[in-house]
Amino acid sequence: MTFTRRTILTAAPVLGAAALGTAGRAQARGVPLRVGVIPILAAAPVFVAEKEGWLKEAGLTLSVTTFESGPNMIQALASGTLDVYVAGVAPLGVARSRGIDVKVVTATAVEENVFVAGAKLARHFTPGLAPAEAFRRFRAETGTPARLATQPLGSVPNTTLQHWLWEVAKADPKDVSIVSMGIDATQQAVLAGAVEGGILREPAVSIVTGRDPGIRLVALGGEMFPNQPGTVVALTRTLLDREPEASQALVTGIVRAVDLIGRNPDRVAPVIEAALGKGLVDGTTIRRALASPATRFTADPRAIVEATAAMQRYQVRLGALDREVSLDGLFEPRLYERAVAGR
Repeated sequence: MTFTRRTILTAAPVLGAAALGTAGRAQARGVPLRVGVIPILAAAPVFVAEKEGWLKEAGLTLSVTTFESGPNMIQALASGTLDVYVAGVAPLGVARSRGIDVKVVTATAVEENVFVAGAKLARHFTPGLAPAEAFRRFRAETGTPARLATQPLGSVPNTTLQHWLWEVAKADPKDVSIVSMGIDATQQAVLAGAVEGGILREPAVSIVTGRDPGIRLVALGGEMFPNQPGTVVALTRTLLDREPEASQALVTGIVRAVDLIGRNPDRVAPVIEAALGKGLVDGTTIRRALASPATRFTADPRAIVEATAAMQRYQVRLGALDREVSLDGLFEPRLYERAVAGR
């Protein structure tokens, strides 16, 4: 199931009694889940599934902790303080290389990381001009390289930015400088002009472009890294083994939520506003983010396996990984397949 602002692929109401029936024992006694998320639009299916009551009906209680990046969340996985990981898929390769046994059970979005240029840099991105030339002209004008903010090495945003700069745009390394910072800091730095551009995801893209018309989205996720694998939901092996019914119920709820977001964004917008806005982002911005070209929800984890392997190969080239780690066993699509079996 893949949803864009232009195309909605019809999916079944998944997800009836057969899919949820496996959660009977979990419902009877209740199962607490410790969930780590990055507060971005791609995490919305988790909150929608909870608000719709599907997780509560299955006996699941979520305790949610927010993180600034996927690599930071890996530390929590390693310490045993998380059961559920909701963030970019790339850091999970690092986790596996450290012996952390996690399984990707569903995706939530792809091609979500985009490049946004601040006003001083954006004016050099004119129609027909190659991005490398835009960066060159900025440095020629200012005498300094363009400072571009993104999350730490090893994250999907960092990998995506570097792939775009060096492999797609063919930018001169002298013309740009990559600055590592957290997701909230990146948004604020772009707004304040402390950096000339950065990798953002929705709703941050809609926030910054709405507040400053000079800020522009200049490169979409697909052109930066084709079929860029984005946010996934991964469960620890411990949780899968100990609570198979609860694990299935969580995946079923998330798949239902992805379907609902695609079919009825107006219904879910208030839920997303409450979960991600924290009183700082209004409903209009959330609705704009849901309709953004940077938003592409998808639930099928099988659709990102090849792109994940390609991203991992590139991480090795960047030095973010010492070596490629086999993806055999990282993806566990059977829970997703059961969730959509009623279509």
